Amino acid sequence: MVKASGIARRLERPTSTITREVMRNGGPSGYRADLAQRATQQRTQRRKQTPAQGSQALPQPHGRDAEAVRDYQERLTTVFMTSGLPKMMARVLGCLYTTDTGSLTAAELAQRLNVSPASISKALTFLEGLALVRRERDQRRRERYVVDDDLWYQSMLRSARANDEFIDTARQGITILGQGTPAATRLENAARFLDFVSEALIRAAEQGREVLYTRTQTTTPQHDTTTPRS
Repeated sequence: MVKASGIARRLERPTSTITREVMRNGGPSGYRADLAQRATQQRTQRRKQTPAQGSQALPQPHGRDAEAVRDYQERLTTVFMTSGLPKMMARVLGCLYTTDTGSLTAAELAQRLNVSPASISKALTFLEGLALVRRERDQRRRERYVVDDDLWYQSMLRSARANDEFIDTARQGITILGQGTPAATRLENAARFLDFVSEALIRAAEQGREVLYTRTQTTTPQHDTTTPRS
């Protein structure tokens, strides 16, 4: 299998561009060039017919290059997808992380990403379940969806504790399958490994938590009200 970096060198394109193309069209094991070409043609045709609001480079604060911000958001989305998030969930998370406030309403997310409110609702429910976003109400009583530093800490703890159920179940299986048998030994080794890793991860998260609250000098953000132009 040819690596993305090798393809990028041959085509003289950034590796991130090749990775994004592969992930967008089935991933390394399911990529089909004919389907990818057809999807590209369809996207191009749609852009010609009606400009997609979600693909517009929105006006940016702090003198940022709007096109560069949009490209970076796509790159961040690809990273989230590579880590295992479904595409829509990755897009929502990428959108939130590239706002100064770190928070948007569901309506703002739907408008920015040019997708249906139902798609946003499903993505947010999924992300909340993973403790990757949280919700709060603003002064106008609107629900806003937030990414902040503490979410990384809580997500790490949740990831570590998610192993507990498997560890307990594996140890139950050792008795049923018979101590010392190949199947029981396999479960015992997995349980011991995950138990060790989970404890180490929790300790590291606790020790490193203060890093999340070490602030650098930043401009205090206001609620991001920038919306796509019609």
